[in-house]
Amino acid sequence: MYLLYFILWIIYFGSVTTESVLFGLGIAAAIFAFTCAFLDHSIKKELSIYRRLPGMIHYVYVLVCEIVKANLAVIHMILSEEEELQPVLVSFHSKLQTPTGRAFLANAITLTPGTITVSLENEEYVVHCLDEDLAEGMDTSVCAKMLEHLEEKA
Repeated sequence: MYLLYFILWIIYFGSVTTESVLFGLGIAAAIFAFTCAFLDHSIKKELSIYRRLPGMIHYVYVLVCEIVKANLAVIHMILSEEEELQPVLVSFHSKLQTPTGRAFLANAITLTPGTITVSLENEEYVVHCLDEDLAEGMDTSVCAKMLEHLEEKA
């Protein structure tokens, strides 16, 4: 959060000078101290976020690639007249431990064209898929594995 506060200060200030950087460091420190004191944040949580940041960036990159691949697959399904789509509801359990990780996986499924997360209760997902082919290996997808790996780093 400290780094985010500092970056926001620089953006809002509009120019990078020695005076604005020094003043921004102080303002960011004061706001960060307030965040730690009153909003249940700590330096330990901050370091945990920084430690996982490269993995999070890689996860976003992989998610965007999966969305593009799914877009192409859905376009092919829609435009090809030889196959008739077979919508299906799939239920599976996830190995993710945290509610945040489960929510990230549910959002990744919904962002991917052709699939919608219908419900998420505890570790059980119910997903509507446009076709049976899209339903295969959802619990062992690359996004699920990456989120499990990010949870281990926490």
